[in-house]
Amino acid sequence: MTTGEAGDSEALLRVFADEYSRQIILAADEEPRTAKSLSRICDASLATVYRRISTLEERGLIAVHSTVGSGGEHKRLFETTIEAFHVRVDDGELELSVETRDELADNFTSLWEEFRENV
Repeated sequence: MTTGEAGDSEALLRVFADEYSRQIILAADEEPRTAKSLSRICDASLATVYRRISTLEERGLIAVHSTVGSGGEHKRLFETTIEAFHVRVDDGELELSVETRDELADNFTSLWEEFRENV
């Protein structure tokens, strides 16, 4: 995802300027985590964490995975999709870009490479 318009860059700057959003991004980058786990790590209420997660999801910066826990309960795990974040200043313009992991493409590439090795 590359932003080219001022509004997009400003919105991304606001996301990265928010302390809770940054903490969620960093914690979810280490490993997929539940909202409850993110709440403890960020020392924030669950409501605050869910609001930030919603914003991060809208921007494509967090992915949600559903899983079943050991007791049969359904859990939602949140994982960062960010590969890199770039800031560029050029001729008085601020340009932000975020590279995200494309899981589908990565999975297809891995499958294709495995297929070619076994042929």
